[in-house]
Amino acid sequence: MSFDRSVKIAPSILSADFANFGAECEAIEAQGADWVHVDVMDGRFVPNITFGPATCAAIRPHIKGVMDVHLMITPVDPFISAFADAGADVITAHVEAGPHIHRTLQAIRGAGARAGVALNPGTPAEAVSSLLDMVDLVCVMTVNPGFGGQKFIHSQVDKVRQLRTMIGDRPVHIEIDGGVDPATAPLVAQAGADVLVAGSAVFRGGSVRDPAPYGANIKAIREAASGTYV
Repeated sequence: MSFDRSVKIAPSILSADFANFGAECEAIEAQGADWVHVDVMDGRFVPNITFGPATCAAIRPHIKGVMDVHLMITPVDPFISAFADAGADVITAHVEAGPHIHRTLQAIRGAGARAGVALNPGTPAEAVSSLLDMVDLVCVMTVNPGFGGQKFIHSQVDKVRQLRTMIGDRPVHIEIDGGVDPATAPLVAQAGADVLVAGSAVFRGGSVRDPAPYGANIKAIREAASGTYV
C-alpha cells in the first residue's frame, strides 16, 4: 500500500446489497474503486448496528485492493486485533470514542494495520494535532456518523484545509466520509482531501447483475474531483 496524493474513491459497502457483499466488493473494484470502505457501527457510539470482524474476514478474499475499516464503536481497543486478523489494511478509530486515542493508534499499528483517526463534525482539527506523526490517515466526517445517505455538512471543508496545512509533508491521507457526490467531491479535493468515501452516490442505480452504473458513478466523482489539488 504505497502512498500518493492522487484522488482515491472508496465506496462504502454500507450502501451495498448486504446479501451479496462478496460479489459487490468484486463489482465495485472491477468498476474502478480504489479502496473498499467498511463502516463498522455498534449501536452505542452511533445509533446504528452494522457488522463486525466476521464480515470483514468473509469479504477479504473478494477484495484485491485496500480494505479500509472505519470503527464507529466504543470501546475500540478490545476489537483491534480481530479486525486486523480479518484482513483490514487500514483501521480508523474516532478521537471521540475513548480517553486514550494515542494508545489506540499504537495498538492499530502494533497489530500490523495502517492507523487512521476520525473526527466528528463537532470536533476541531486541533484534536489530532499531537497525533499526526503516528497516523496514516485522518478521516473527516462530513455527516454525523451512524447512517448512510445524509446531507453533506459544508462547514467541514474549512477543517479539511486546516488539516492539510497541519499535515504538511507527512505521508498522511485525508479521507472524507459522508455526503460525497460529484457536487461535493471538488470542494473537499480542492481543500486537500485525497480519499473520498461514497456510498449511495456509487451504488445508486446499479447492482451485482448490472454493475455498469457503479463504474459511471465512480468515474463521475473522480472526474469532478480531479485536477483540483496538486
